[in-house]
Amino acid sequence: MATQERATRAESPLRRPLAPAGPLIAVPAPPAAPDWPTWGQRMLPTPLRGLLVDLGMWHNPQPLPPSGHLTQTITVLERYGWCRSLDYSPTGRMCIRGAQNLLEKTGHVTPHARARAVDHMQNVLARHGVTMPFHAWNDLPHQQFSNIHTLLTRAAYTARANGE
Repeated sequence: MATQERATRAESPLRRPLAPAGPLIAVPAPPAAPDWPTWGQRMLPTPLRGLLVDLGMWHNPQPLPPSGHLTQTITVLERYGWCRSLDYSPTGRMCIRGAQNLLEKTGHVTPHARARAVDHMQNVLARHGVTMPFHAWNDLPHQQFSNIHTLLTRAAYTARANGE
C-alpha cells in the first residue's frame, strides 16, 4: 500500500520535472541582468522618474517584450541566485516573482509586458497539468532551479512564437 502511494505521488504533475520540449527555435542572447537599484533609484517614485526622463536627466532602459523579459528573468536568477518562499532572501537570492519585481522596478519591463509574461508561464504550467499560480509552484519544497529554468525558457519560446 505504501509503495502504491509513493508511486502515485511520484507521478503527480507537481512532483515530476517538466517534460522535454520538441525542437526549439534559435533564441537571441538574453539581455544582461541589471544591477540592484541604488537607494536613490529606489526612493524616486515612478512618476518622478518619468518626469526626469522627459527632462533628459534620467535614462530608463528600453522595456523588453514578454519573451525578452522571461529570458532576462533567467539571467537575473542565475546572477543573484534562486530561492523559494521569499521574493528576496536576506542573502539577495530571488524567486521568479522577485526577479520580475527587480526588472519592473528598474524599468526593464512594463507592467503590461510582465502580465503577458505571467500568462505565458501559467499556460506552460497548465499544459503540464499544474493549476496553481507560478509563484506557488516556485515555492514547492521539492522544486529545483532546473525546473524554474525550463518553465521560463518554454514560456519565452511560447511568447516569441506568438510574436511577443
